[in-house]
Amino acid sequence: MTSTNHANNSWPELPSMNEWADTQSTVHMWTQIVGKVRLELSPWVNHSWGSVLYVSPVGLTTSAIPYEGSTFDIEFDFVKHRLIIRSSGKESNSFELKPMTVAEFYEKIMADLHELGIKVSILARPVEVEEAIPFTDDTKHNSYDADAIHRYWRALVQIDRVFSEFRSGFVGKSSPSHFFWGAFDLAVTRFSGRPAPKHPGGAPNCADWVMEEAYSRELSSAGFWPGTGVGEPAFYSYAYPEPNGYRDFSVKPKEAYYHTELGEYLLLYHDVQSSSHPDATLMEFLQSTYEAAATNGDWNRDALEVNAVNSQ
Repeated sequence: MTSTNHANNSWPELPSMNEWADTQSTVHMWTQIVGKVRLELSPWVNHSWGSVLYVSPVGLTTSAIPYEGSTFDIEFDFVKHRLIIRSSGKESNSFELKPMTVAEFYEKIMADLHELGIKVSILARPVEVEEAIPFTDDTKHNSYDADAIHRYWRALVQIDRVFSEFRSGFVGKSSPSHFFWGAFDLAVTRFSGRPAPKHPGGAPNCADWVMEEAYSRELSSAGFWPGTGVGEPAFYSYAYPEPNGYRDFSVKPKEAYYHTELGEYLLLYHDVQSSSHPDATLMEFLQSTYEAAATNGDWNRDALEVNAVNSQ
């Protein structure tokens, strides 16, 4: 698909969820397997941050994972379409990303890890999805549209840039821009510094304690779905707990809106990609929805924001 917006061709057009739903579901399961390897072997970091993936120059990576006095990483290369495992002091292993079942992917990656001397046992079923087929039994998900996943990665590169710039404007506790394999979304989260009410849990096939800990501090979070939630690529932003007046705040750009059922602000990816200044359009959404949370939630913005610190 060729972008009609030549000035912004670094922001690719993306297919609707229906056009690549099978590939998205399959790769989602693959990322869960890789993420669970990192989760099992890495030190625990608050709010599950120690298990996430990161946008890389070619795809998605675990970053370095410690193992018995050395390190290794696992990377999805969505340019050459390979899964690569690199180990310090040892040769790499890799295999081609192509249409294959989740069961086959699981078998391949575990064999490659074993060949490199890396022994790991994971909870071999997905989380945060309604249908949690054990990885060894999953022959349902078996699609890989190389063009669709390549364009999706190209979009993540652009989004990650803007998310990282947005994060730099905050001196309080903030997550990096990182990819959660549970929900298959890229996200960046700011915290007020105050505790939050106990989260009700309820995420499918996920222990309640995971969500309780993830939302144990008051926050404003923004992210990007490739299709989940509204059926097409969209940015989201929400506050937990949601303060009074939050959903009535005047957010930007004009295309953004509050989705009552989801309890989140949304902005379609197409409205960013097709705008004359995509970076600025997305930044408007991130900043204004954060202000909706911080203003109505009475955050100590003088202490939390870079501009406030620099002006003192």
